[in-house]
Amino acid sequence: MAGPRSAPPHENAHALAQRVRALREDRGWTRERLAKEAGIAVGTLSRLENGGAIQPAFFTVGAVANVLGVALDDLFRTAQVPPVTPGLWSAGYEGRDIDSFVASLLDSRISVVADVRLTPISRKKGFSKTRLGQALAEAGIEYTHLRGLGNPKDNRAPFWEGRLDVGRARFRGVLRSEEAQTDLERLAEHARQSRVAVLCFEKDESRCHRQVVLETVRKRAAVPVIPLA
Repeated sequence: MAGPRSAPPHENAHALAQRVRALREDRGWTRERLAKEAGIAVGTLSRLENGGAIQPAFFTVGAVANVLGVALDDLFRTAQVPPVTPGLWSAGYEGRDIDSFVASLLDSRISVVADVRLTPISRKKGFSKTRLGQALAEAGIEYTHLRGLGNPKDNRAPFWEGRLDVGRARFRGVLRSEEAQTDLERLAEHARQSRVAVLCFEKDESRCHRQVVLETVRKRAAVPVIPLA
């Protein structure tokens, strides 16, 4: 018995991803709206738009084409996509779930997530190192953990208590270490070539050590810093 029909070959997946996203944005639709109209999961649509990391099922592509009002062949016509400008994005996952977080990364065309937590473990589902890395890989996003840029446990209280100047000053001292300098250069190199989201927990970067990391790398790499939407 023949298996289920699949989408066209993988080499066409990048054109498909570009075209679906361009058509959706032309209509002013969010990813959530298109997914709802097509009757598919938001995560499925996110992966469809990620640049070709997966081969979606034929019925998924057909549902999207139907909602967008185009023929299947038209979905594989290469879209005009603006070039990606490298830079740094500030990403706190506080108040987010993993699906919406990955969707935000894809919307901003992030290609690398640099985790600057000292220990990449979280009680929040999907944000511990292994699960997070898997979710990002499925979306075609690289994950790297830069332990040298983590904030030591004995320097967290100043950030929690609002003694931000104290916490930042201490953390700048941490960044003088050889390990931190190596990781700063790795992060700067990524930022010169691609879009990098610097990840920690706090939504408000002013209460997080990653603000110091971002300021330091921004000067070193001469790239902009943008909050992740």
